[in-house]
Amino acid sequence: MTACVIEPAAGHEDGAAPAGCTITVDGAYAARLTLDGDCLFPERWTLDGPEPYAVPLPGNQPEEPGTEVQPMGDGRVLIRRPSEGRHVFSLLYPTGPGTGELLIGAVECPDEDTRLWLLPPAPGGEKAYALAVGRRSSTVWLVAGGAFGPEHLAEIPGRCSGGVWLDHAGRMLALDREVGGRTKAIVVDLERGGEVSPLLQIADSSDDRLLLADPDSGLLLIRSDAPSPGEERLGWGVLGSTLPVRFPECLRLPECGVTPFAIQPGQVLVPEGCGVGLRIDGPVGSWVGLWRPDRRQMHHLPAPEGWLTGAGLWTRDGVLQLPYATAEVPCGVARVVAPSGETGDPGGSGESGGTGPEDPIRDTDAQAAPGSWPPAPGEPSESDPPGPAALRPVPLQQAPLGRLVTK
Repeated sequence: MTACVIEPAAGHEDGAAPAGCTITVDGAYAARLTLDGDCLFPERWTLDGPEPYAVPLPGNQPEEPGTEVQPMGDGRVLIRRPSEGRHVFSLLYPTGPGTGELLIGAVECPDEDTRLWLLPPAPGGEKAYALAVGRRSSTVWLVAGGAFGPEHLAEIPGRCSGGVWLDHAGRMLALDREVGGRTKAIVVDLERGGEVSPLLQIADSSDDRLLLADPDSGLLLIRSDAPSPGEERLGWGVLGSTLPVRFPECLRLPECGVTPFAIQPGQVLVPEGCGVGLRIDGPVGSWVGLWRPDRRQMHHLPAPEGWLTGAGLWTRDGVLQLPYATAEVPCGVARVVAPSGETGDPGGSGESGGTGPEDPIRDTDAQAAPGSWPPAPGEPSESDPPGPAALRPVPLQQAPLGRLVTK
């Protein structure tokens, strides 16, 4: 057998480390690898009860570096272990004083250059997927929830990264695909044998990646160098909208990495009102940013002590939940109320060790104009007189995703 390059977690092309834990889409469970001395072991967090609590799930021996865990909707934890050129998948669950383990099966790597990692938790929590990236193609695997162990679902030409779910059915998966030296976000229809459609086509020469999406509102968080060639910018758009992607100046922080990790759900028809949680990595550490697309400023908050960096979840009523672990509180959730009102005053922090907000940093620059980069054919530039909105959706442009999702 050939050996694989072990990929501990899927990450976007922004240098941010993987999040400290993985949370199910409904926010009921989380899972992470934690240390007991020098030994790694899995841990499941239950988040939907009166108080969060953790259940350790140690195996017969410590886990190796490169192992991944992911919570399932029924409370079990999926674990991926690299082993002699294969990736072995099992489901862990508490059983009395010990840990029960159900072996699912294994995926062998096609060649020594192949990397494999788990994709983000799928809606519903019944299935889990992995992405294997080889020299010239990428493969989507169903690794939990199938009838007979891991199932090969789709092979996609090109090297893919990322992974964002676009619907509540777990059918439409967005990936960032590199072909010919350019990276563009695409959509893979898992119910049509992996049929591929383009998703982001901001400019022919730009690298356009999808970082996060909310199926309720259609809000998309995007990273692209289209508005500033040679510099990647964070922007936002709306699935199926006729407006171009916007790149607010308040999301442009010199010498800092800015990565969105959570979008407020349930804001149907009002994507501009969705709260967005951002992980900010700077020279002095990591902290939390709160932002809404209809605001021209971002609020900067100190992260709670022991924050599982980059992990969090919005509630529908606008509370950002940040999991943390300290010696005094080994399983806690800090709660921060989203900014509201025209002044954007940040809300207070809630129970379980949340920290108070700092003064907001105001950005007086307006959002980037739609014509600040070469417009796509048929779209107006800044010098064009006002006219009707473009007929084809932006940022989708050629990808009729709205039509595909409703079939």
